[in-house]
Amino acid sequence: MFENLNWWEIGALLLVALLIFGDRLPNVISDGLRMLRNLRNMAQNATSDLSRELGTDITLEDLHPKAFIRKHLLSEEDEAAIRKPLQGAYEKLRADLTDVRRELDDVAAAADIRSSTGSESTSTGTGPTPPAATGAGPTPPQRRYDIDAT
Repeated sequence: MFENLNWWEIGALLLVALLIFGDRLPNVISDGLRMLRNLRNMAQNATSDLSRELGTDITLEDLHPKAFIRKHLLSEEDEAAIRKPLQGAYEKLRADLTDVRRELDDVAAAADIRSSTGSESTSTGTGPTPPAATGAGPTPPQRRYDIDAT
């Protein structure tokens, strides 16, 4: 829960809590911990009641709807039958994305080669003439795009 906070931020939060609650801070902390223990006990009781009613062993992680359906309602064959049509679409999309990435890498490599040689023309000699060669002034800065930013 607090993995995004560093020690200074946690210390600042504790200092603010001390300023807000003052002498009542230990009572507030103990009440919060008591409430957390009660919630945990209620969750454990609910899972044990559900486990007893269904006649299977259920953990708290099994109560996620996907995990519950996968474990208690579907057999392995049913799950494989459901995944089969989606797996083909997934593989096709993955192959298409690999092709697009390869093409983008080729374009980026060609752009790097052109920018390193200072020429905007292609190997056939067609393409725009650089403004510096025509005397039109400095060339505008080229935009660099991050290929992996999608």
